[in-house]
Amino acid sequence: MRIVSLLPSATEIICKLGLEDTLVGVSHECDFPPFVSRFPRLTRSNLRMDAESRDIDAQVTASAQTGRPLYQIDEKLLSDLAPDLIITQGLCPVCAVDLEQVRRVAARMIHPARVLPLSPNDFSGVFENIRQIGAATGTQVAAGELVQRLKARVQAVRERGRSLEYPQRICVLEWIDPPFSAGHWVAEMTEFTGGIEGFGKAGAASRRLLWQDVVGWMPEILVLASCGHSLERILEDIPVLAGFPGFWDLPATKSGRVYAVDSHNFFSRPSPRLVDGLEMLAHCLYPELHPLPPGIPRIERVDLGPAAPRGKAPGFSDRVNQPERVEVERK
Repeated sequence: MRIVSLLPSATEIICKLGLEDTLVGVSHECDFPPFVSRFPRLTRSNLRMDAESRDIDAQVTASAQTGRPLYQIDEKLLSDLAPDLIITQGLCPVCAVDLEQVRRVAARMIHPARVLPLSPNDFSGVFENIRQIGAATGTQVAAGELVQRLKARVQAVRERGRSLEYPQRICVLEWIDPPFSAGHWVAEMTEFTGGIEGFGKAGAASRRLLWQDVVGWMPEILVLASCGHSLERILEDIPVLAGFPGFWDLPATKSGRVYAVDSHNFFSRPSPRLVDGLEMLAHCLYPELHPLPPGIPRIERVDLGPAAPRGKAPGFSDRVNQPERVEVERK
């Protein structure tokens, strides 16, 4: 079998199932395991990812208004690779190449290929995706065993979370400027740890927030998990966040319980490493209740430095308090 994966999470699953020798091409975002960098890249982004967060959001909104795709597929290279199976996604056009775009390209290929779309909304959906890939590649047994191992780890966190006597108010932001709530499996993570998420709903898309609503929730813990961003990239937005009115009055800020996570690797992608992210978050929020498993990275608090003066900081945009006319669902 010859497999093309246009989805980083699918690439990770394929390799977890021992199918790396069947891969013939990947997306421009596939970077784990590291050896997948040797495969041909079949997509590229039309977004300027080196822009500030508010500008990236503006690009996404403009794309939704104009219908211009966020990603391009190298149609000739894809056809030349002659895959039997193309794995893509049907969940979020912001996160990866759009499903209909893939189907149109596949229909024009000389050698017909099956297109397998993955659309997980929660942890159960992620586990089902593993089984789907297992069924499509003849690795059902390995897929079932992987799912059982992952489910056992999730269940262990959930059982401990249920014993929490005094859950805290938590806000997970999947984008900072403008602020977006947690969505899908990220919202589910908070629930599993035993905390109370203020805005995110498990299984539902993230949504644009009014910053004053975040202030009104008065979160005791604030988690920054900007979709697709590395820890280092998220930290670049801290000066913007610190300039939002009321930020320094939040209970989370006053107690120093503001955290930034490596969303790129452990939160944004519906891959097996989501369970690593869950265990990281659980230990971060309630370290006495959730021990950190060996080999799992620790989440550190954000060093906010001395409290800044009230009011706007450099880079603050009044626009964060104004909802846009075009709502774009992020993962």
